[in-house]
Amino acid sequence: MALHWKQAFTSAPDLKWKDGTRLAHPPQIRTIDELKLFLDLVHVKFCLIRPYFQVEDYPLAEFRELLPSFDLDLYEHKELPGFSLVALCRNLHYFQEVFQFDMLHSPHKKSLDENDAACPLTHLMIEQNVQTMTGRLAKNLQDSFQQRFHKKDITNLKRYPSILPTLLDMERAHVMSLDGRGMFHLSGVYGSLPSDLDTELKRFGLKIGKFAVGDDAMYERNRNFVYQFLMELHGFPIVSERRTSASLFARRLFRMGENFLVRVMGQSDRTITTLYSHPENKHYPRVEKIALVAVDEQQKDVLAKLGDGGFFIDPEKRIVALRVIYRQHKYSHKNVRQDRALSVWRQEVIHPLTGESLDNINIIKDTYNMFLRLNDIVRGEYVGRIVYKRTEIIENTDTDEKRLKFLYAWLSKHQRRIIGYSDEFYANVVLALDSYMLSPQNHDRFAPHRSLYREVWAKYSYIQQARKVKQLEDLKDRQFKGKKIKYIEMLTSFSEILNDLKFEIVSYFDTLVEQVLFLCESILNDPYLLRTYIMKKDDELTPYGLSIKKTYGRIVMTLDEFKLIRKSRRSQTKNAPETVETSQSAKIALS
Repeated sequence: MALHWKQAFTSAPDLKWKDGTRLAHPPQIRTIDELKLFLDLVHVKFCLIRPYFQVEDYPLAEFRELLPSFDLDLYEHKELPGFSLVALCRNLHYFQEVFQFDMLHSPHKKSLDENDAACPLTHLMIEQNVQTMTGRLAKNLQDSFQQRFHKKDITNLKRYPSILPTLLDMERAHVMSLDGRGMFHLSGVYGSLPSDLDTELKRFGLKIGKFAVGDDAMYERNRNFVYQFLMELHGFPIVSERRTSASLFARRLFRMGENFLVRVMGQSDRTITTLYSHPENKHYPRVEKIALVAVDEQQKDVLAKLGDGGFFIDPEKRIVALRVIYRQHKYSHKNVRQDRALSVWRQEVIHPLTGESLDNINIIKDTYNMFLRLNDIVRGEYVGRIVYKRTEIIENTDTDEKRLKFLYAWLSKHQRRIIGYSDEFYANVVLALDSYMLSPQNHDRFAPHRSLYREVWAKYSYIQQARKVKQLEDLKDRQFKGKKIKYIEMLTSFSEILNDLKFEIVSYFDTLVEQVLFLCESILNDPYLLRTYIMKKDDELTPYGLSIKKTYGRIVMTLDEFKLIRKSRRSQTKNAPETVETSQSAKIALS
């Protein structure tokens, strides 16, 4: 039986409810972690569960939308709630703050001698707070708000659930901070979170080497990559002003050393995103997302576990509140997955009554279901929506044109995972794609869509090559399939993969070739190898040492061949944008 939204979190140990919408006692919250837990429960109840039951055809978030890299929003759902919030774990100093907002005053203020004391004019302060907030509301909402909260302290978090529907009608952010007792309270409304996007973008691009001062052409080539990477570090695609401002403001607070929380919910993504300071995160604020998702019916074990624990909000439709916590990755040009800014670290399902979390669970990174969806796409049986190249919404896969566009979007979405996942998973992906892309029976059907076919094949070829480059990256650290290996095994495997890769770069990708050259140079300049084997005369070496020296020589020869390939390619395309030739197997399919 489905939960009634007013029942949500009524059994949570830290929240005592007077009824389904009002708290009985003020929560005693002193830390960001405590505040985040409180806000999680209140926001999930009022901003996710309540709309789910009250809005007809509520647009659930698909769990793939919670996987980086994040998709662009398909639609704006004006009937759904949206808000932004900033919380600082300290007292506010109004003039010194780095953003604008309307101040609300807690009755519990610091007196001049720094001792806690209640303000002697409490009733006037309470009235002023109500007036301040009323002045920022639409005219038709002002009278009802005045009547409901007249002579009530709206800064007390006891009343936060009651005034949240009003805050959701306000375009700008609300603010929380510590009062004179060291407790969190609502301390401001109508906040504008500054977003100096131009400065941040250029500074970050220069830092990671994608921009150079005064180089317009380099800026034009790399701007979208830098913009997307910067936004994804903070949990978003390139999206609305509200979420852009929230992410960049969180970045600014983190650099300032603040103990803070920034939260935003868009009316298009149906997802609560939180960025906050955490002692384990040294370089970026931690990112979390919460959304309502439907658990896939194929995940029998997961469904049984969730059902037994009472975690379903709507058991018939398998709906749960899923919290996803992410791990950020510094940009590195040495990594074949250069665009990987974010990855899933942990998944938690929130119990709809108690608020407890179940964390030993996998809903969104299930490779079996990823493969099933790929199969559905190539068979033309997938029902859903994707955004093709940021501009076109594609519904279902009932034609080859749509199927190819879905494949392009699917490969783009999961590129980093396909490069890094197991051999078994990759073999299944290759089997599914080859059965469709290289089938002689599909030859005539692809003919009208040659350019689209080549786009998909180029994406596929890039992944195939990048997966081999990823193997070379692992071998450079003497790792093979998760195990530490000897130098001879490392060099032999490296040489074999390098030789295979040499024949696959009919589809040429300059970034991958550059990565191959870098990895080769790194291995060939290994000080231990040079000192122990390569710089010694043959008669000084054991048979094992001679085999290492011989394999080393093969890698030197292959490296020279790669350099010739790159030189030839660059001479053909002087200063031209990177292009991709269709591979031999693709040419056969289209011939």
